[in-house]
Amino acid sequence: MTVSALVDKFLQFLKYHKLLIPKTKLYHITTDSKHGFYKSKDLLSNLEIKHSEQVFVSDITYIKIATQHAYLALVTDVYSKKIMGYKIDTNMRVQLVKEALNMAVKNRIYNNQNLIHHSDRGKQYCCPDFTEFAKSNNIILSTTQNSSPYENAVAERINGILKQKFCLNKTIPNLKTAQKMVKQAIEIYNNQRRHCSLAMKTPEFAHVNQIHKYKSYKKNKITILDAWECW
Repeated sequence: MTVSALVDKFLQFLKYHKLLIPKTKLYHITTDSKHGFYKSKDLLSNLEIKHSEQVFVSDITYIKIATQHAYLALVTDVYSKKIMGYKIDTNMRVQLVKEALNMAVKNRIYNNQNLIHHSDRGKQYCCPDFTEFAKSNNIILSTTQNSSPYENAVAERINGILKQKFCLNKTIPNLKTAQKMVKQAIEIYNNQRRHCSLAMKTPEFAHVNQIHKYKSYKKNKITILDAWECW
């Protein structure tokens, strides 16, 4: 029996006996899709993911700080699950997601054409300031069409990993500490955290070598193994 099959059986055992740690419910809204900006089509619905830097996905997640709110914008490569860019600040203005995408662009190592950027329909990702920035970097925009988390499953999953596995769901004393924690968490995640969906390789290894077959997180294909990726 393969390692993946053993892990799958173990996780099914934990779920059956209700031993899995329940996810923390979040009620802080980070997406405002009620705006008049143009919403792009969903280009990922029937797209076959074949290599790194074919598709980036983005999302904003809430980080609790003792005296104020903070928000973390992430840009992740779909194929390798590598976090390519990020930005944490005390606001959700468009500059937050622009800086995260700008870091992701600078961290690219391939010159693939037709890079797709996929996100929810939040106004930060649909406003002209962001769309023009993406266009200037030859990036094609794609957005979800409804509120289903499966339409941006990779981004949602990365949010959960960072918050559940790296304690970013706890109250952090201040923004400076949060920035340090986020930086450290992403470095460990990219370079040390092994994924079952990456054939037990790290995101950094998967991004460079591109030898694994992509596993979809679509609702009709998702498994316990996908949902609870292991170290």
